[in-house]
Amino acid sequence: MRRLLWLTGVTVTLIFLWSRSLLLTSEPIDDNQRQLVLQAVRLLEHSGFSREVVMLRHFANYRATDNWWNQYLGHREAYAATNFPLGVVTLYPAFFNVATDDTERAAILFHEAQHLWGAGEESALETVWREKERLGWTADKYGGTKVWRNTREWTMACCAH
Repeated sequence: MRRLLWLTGVTVTLIFLWSRSLLLTSEPIDDNQRQLVLQAVRLLEHSGFSREVVMLRHFANYRATDNWWNQYLGHREAYAATNFPLGVVTLYPAFFNVATDDTERAAILFHEAQHLWGAGEESALETVWREKERLGWTADKYGGTKVWRNTREWTMACCAH
């Protein structure tokens, strides 16, 4: 029993230190960026995605710059990146500058929420694509946007088998 407690304590300590290192090597989002995130999360809430909203409101720690792990992995084309299971969500400039409005930012955050729950990339893309109409993210309104085109391309590339 003592050995199990010791192993549990060491594991918890290592996870805590790992998560802190991700926060210490990245910068938080600013107040204006936080407002955009909150608006997108409210849109998800109004669309009925309560499970994802809980994670995005209470578990995600939003960052504006890459931490050491993301720098190592690289996310050149991403709008955001999530470090599972630590809840660190990095929002790249394209999240704020390329996404056309709160709906597109909500679609991106919806994708990241899937990762917060432990889903892999293929599952996250597939879930967002399947639920896009419920969010109000439709081809007639967004079909010409870069976020729509990228998401469609990435989804078809990984999920069309």
